Amino acid sequence: MSENHTEPAPTSGDWRERLRRSKYGSGLVLALTLALVLGGAWLLGRPSGEDEPEQAALNGATAVTLEGDQSGSAPEVGQPAPGFSATTLDGTKVSLAQLKGKPVWLNFGATWCTACRAEAPDIEAAWKKHQAEDVMVLSVFINEDQSTIQGYANRLGLTVPMISDPETTIASRYRSLGIPSHFFIDRDGVLRKSHMGALTAEQMDENLALIKG
Repeated sequence: MSENHTEPAPTSGDWRERLRRSKYGSGLVLALTLALVLGGAWLLGRPSGEDEPEQAALNGATAVTLEGDQSGSAPEVGQPAPGFSATTLDGTKVSLAQLKGKPVWLNFGATWCTACRAEAPDIEAAWKKHQAEDVMVLSVFINEDQSTIQGYANRLGLTVPMISDPETTIASRYRSLGIPSHFFIDRDGVLRKSHMGALTAEQMDENLALIKG
């Protein structure tokens, strides 16, 4: 009677030993090791999204291109805010020098900016709430003409003073590289707080309290 002999299953070390003894074993092991090393390095260095580093720097704001003069000093908290002069949609001429003695909230946005549209009702509410306290709120719209901004204001029912900045003149002075962005200037014309990205209604009140005192 013949006996059937079944070879024992290879142990975990058998296949490695056979691989090392094979003609191409050493090269294959080297290739696999290199692939694992390179794959691990790629996983460690890979951002979770293509624009993650940029979005982190901008705090969720949308990046914009500034075309105006940026030769002056960038705005710095605790230092005088960059001067500017402009005309609001209703024809009122305004300048930072003229507004000295008033707390000024300067915010930059655009009608096409989703985050800007989302916070617009809260900006309007804050403007109405603090207007009697001599607070001046100015919404600056970059790269857009007055008719576009006026249509936007009419659709949303906004009455906050608005400025058209078609050549990003003011935005460039304030280095507003992303929108929405906000600058809170005290009664002496000193920049007390800057923020890139959308603000909540509570944050708006907190920052306005900072410059009203």
